Amino acid sequence: MNTVDAKRIIETVLLCTTQPMPLRELRALFDGALGADTLKSLLLELQQDWQLRGMELVQVASGWRFQSKPQMREFLDRLQPEKPSRYSRATLETLAIIAYRQPVTRGDIEDIRGVTVNSLIIKQLEDRGWVETIGHRESVGRPALLATTRQFLDDLGLQSLSQLPVLEGSLEPSGSLPVLQTLESLQDDGLPTTTPASPQVQRP
Repeated sequence: MNTVDAKRIIETVLLCTTQPMPLRELRALFDGALGADTLKSLLLELQQDWQLRGMELVQVASGWRFQSKPQMREFLDRLQPEKPSRYSRATLETLAIIAYRQPVTRGDIEDIRGVTVNSLIIKQLEDRGWVETIGHRESVGRPALLATTRQFLDDLGLQSLSQLPVLEGSLEPSGSLPVLQTLESLQDDGLPTTTPASPQVQRP
């Protein structure tokens, strides 16, 4: 198979899926006939091909996907005028602490924020797929250790935690917490829109 046909296949598959596709699954499309380096080269070419369009090809933690560019958000939002409820500042602060200090326990979060963490906040983040329990601390009560997920990175448009915005201050609410502005883009009405397999606009 020539590279032109291969690139067309990759493009079609990525446009018709709503979930990021890892490199191994893309390679499986060609029964191993394309090497990893060739596949990456084709993906980079596709990125260039779409630079001047309303969609872009990006690599996130779970793989590659097409999504709308930020400047298209205003127009896509008009298709869904009803906005879902936004997350509270307490929820975003809790998420930020988990993201930057993980793995952490609920007690760690309470020590940093200086207030009791409502169990509904943790449940909300778990239900959204952004936070999960990865183990338990070997201390009194063996509290659960919380960490962020690949879904969190995907929704933030990141490949790894090292790409999180650099904190310029403390994580305490009274200190500087610039990352909150970035996390606010994770609100359900602010996520980049992935390309659906049907005409209806879907969100990851």
